[in-house]
Amino acid sequence: MLGPHRYGKAETRLVRVHRDGDTHGLVDLNVSIALAGDLTATHLTGDNSAVLPTDTMKNTVYAFAKRHGVGEPEEFALLLARHFVRTQGQLDSARVSIESFAWDRLGPHSFQRRGDHTRTTVVTVTRAATQVVSGLTGLVLMNTTASEFHGFVKDRYTTLPETTDRILATAVDAKWRHLSDEADWGKSFQGAVDAMTTAFVNTYSLSLQQTLMSMGTLVLAKRPELAEIRLALPNRHHYLVDLSAFDLANENEVFIAGDRPYGLIEGTVTRDDAPPATAEWYQ
Repeated sequence: MLGPHRYGKAETRLVRVHRDGDTHGLVDLNVSIALAGDLTATHLTGDNSAVLPTDTMKNTVYAFAKRHGVGEPEEFALLLARHFVRTQGQLDSARVSIESFAWDRLGPHSFQRRGDHTRTTVVTVTRAATQVVSGLTGLVLMNTTASEFHGFVKDRYTTLPETTDRILATAVDAKWRHLSDEADWGKSFQGAVDAMTTAFVNTYSLSLQQTLMSMGTLVLAKRPELAEIRLALPNRHHYLVDLSAFDLANENEVFIAGDRPYGLIEGTVTRDDAPPATAEWYQ
């Protein structure tokens, strides 16, 4: 028996230069499209009469970038998803996921790639509803103090010492679901980022879970257009170096930055009256 299925074109790389006079604009995207609907025949018998080629999806991305231009990633994703559902009667839904790579302006037509994080967007359009999820990945944050970790469960395998002063560092992956398909997308995105970083800075942390809750709560307090936010916070461990062999005291000054393994804290903060999601949104 055939279970749930979808197909599409993954990771179409798009760079769009907007040549408005002498000062150019630059948009750099990675676009993935997934379509679902009445596609049983192609799986069971190889009948492709309902299959829009994935190459056509790629061409649509480039053609729409020329015809319509590319503004906020949410706008472009909505445009593409609505097009596929509207023009392909055999489809039930279209999901468009976008990674947006930021460039800082150096001059009228010169740019420098920004590497601190990647903006993300996932738009799902069905016959009945539209869902917009924005987010980011790889936002690296660190507090060099104002973090403790103690009072935890201990068993025969526990070797971790308790601490009342530690480095707290993470690389934030976050996704937040919008209440509607209309918003000032750029302002909303930056507002959510500002709220997350503000909460990270101002929370005296007794656990990374507590910090996660503070970040999500402030985002929802500051951004009324959002229904909920999902955060994944890897704990980028920093281990104090033992300098006693050199007759040196290490008073929380010299650390080894750990790579693997790492703790991974995940959680969702939801508005009390938030309507349910219309499609999966944080996987």
